[in-house]
Amino acid sequence: MEPEIRARYTDAILHDALHRYGIAPDQIRLLDGFESYIYEYSRNGADFILRIGHSRRRTAGLIQGEVEWINYLAAGGAGVARAVLSEAGKLVEAIDDGRGGQFLATAFVKAPGCPAWEFGWTPALYEAYGRLIGRIHALSKQYTPSDPAIRRPDWDDPKNLDTLSWLPEDEPVFIEKAQQILAHLHTLPRDANSYGLIHQDAHSANFFVAEGNQITLFDFDDCVYGWYIYDIAMVVFYMVTNHPGPSDLMQSFWPCFWQGYCAENTLDRGWLSEIPWFLKLREIDLYAALLRSFGSTEQINDPWPARYMRDRKRRIAEDVPVVEFDFLAPA
Repeated sequence: MEPEIRARYTDAILHDALHRYGIAPDQIRLLDGFESYIYEYSRNGADFILRIGHSRRRTAGLIQGEVEWINYLAAGGAGVARAVLSEAGKLVEAIDDGRGGQFLATAFVKAPGCPAWEFGWTPALYEAYGRLIGRIHALSKQYTPSDPAIRRPDWDDPKNLDTLSWLPEDEPVFIEKAQQILAHLHTLPRDANSYGLIHQDAHSANFFVAEGNQITLFDFDDCVYGWYIYDIAMVVFYMVTNHPGPSDLMQSFWPCFWQGYCAENTLDRGWLSEIPWFLKLREIDLYAALLRSFGSTEQINDPWPARYMRDRKRRIAEDVPVVEFDFLAPA
């Protein structure tokens, strides 16, 4: 989170947000949050999530676009954590910070269940995962924002790719490789069957699983307009990253996931050949993001990022595939 946002956040801001959502101060619990303040709270026997972000990062219009789409997906039967109204009947509550900006509060139904790694991965859960992403994409094909002013950005909006600016200037190979990938992606068609509003970050840390392999996806903060195959590639990226046997994992994961996806949405198989391009884009983007957050590889003390950065520079420089797997091979 930006230090400037932390400096502006006060107890008065929090209590104002609680008042607007009818939340008792003794009913909240602070959770981990990377870009926003996240709280869990209970009301009338049900559990919810309160998120408080800042307009320096997302405008009220962009957040309105996010929650409107979420509730559209929920109404269409997708397993997503829907947004709930404030006491005043709003999906987004804006609270002035006294310095020309606003803290923006939104609330959501808490996803039932537990993380996938606690629930236990199985072929049936892989398939359910594919069905969820497929259902979201099928619904997105029919979605139009209620107001053009709340339209979410495209994947190549400068703010969405801003982490690439943190690539080391004294190592131009990384910048060149990022530019090559972006040049290729900009040649891809953006038709209604392949391009629409996507989650962009639908990895397993952003959903819970309940009995019967019922998945509920949350954290739509990064949703953008992009290719549906991009969304799929992000699923693959986080499944294999830091896994001890990524290719073996894909042998069991991919056929089930793709079968589930195709049961809910139609996507030309030719798009599967683009997955490696998107994997490389995310690999470089995450590399840059971790440099931005920690300053250097030597300063990383968190286990997951530390494992990710190990040998990453060489892998990017030498074009080592994120995972050795033929997505076009018959299942």
